[in-house]
Amino acid sequence: MNPVQINCPHCFATNRLPSERLTDKPNCGKCKRALFVGKPLELNPGNVANTLEKNDIPVLVDCWAPWCGPCQSFAPVFEQLAAQSEPYLRCAKLNTEAVPSIAQRWGIRSIPTLILFKGGKEVQRVSGAMSIQQLKAWLVQVGAFN
Repeated sequence: MNPVQINCPHCFATNRLPSERLTDKPNCGKCKRALFVGKPLELNPGNVANTLEKNDIPVLVDCWAPWCGPCQSFAPVFEQLAAQSEPYLRCAKLNTEAVPSIAQRWGIRSIPTLILFKGGKEVQRVSGAMSIQQLKAWLVQVGAFN
């Protein structure tokens, strides 16, 4: 029974639970809301550190902008991935127009850019929109699900 640290997407409290319970639809010990909502979490300066550093599961961030056509066409694919991959992968979105300081710190040069974080550290990145099949294949290739 390995304990897993999961950050609540609502109140950002850190929760520890047995890894075997990830699929039991666990709730936050503090706010009692679902730890997994099947939708990407919007990142902002107030939640980015906790989201990346307080989750033992990988976090995939979609860096996008509202004016970007490829970003808009990729959004439903990313939503689908979030619904299918939790609780083994947390999906989050960073609006590079709304939070340029984080986009600059991460060196975002083109959008959409996907960044995979494990243990709060970037492990892989790829730019460009892709299909759900291509996205899942890339995630398997980079070891997001191990």
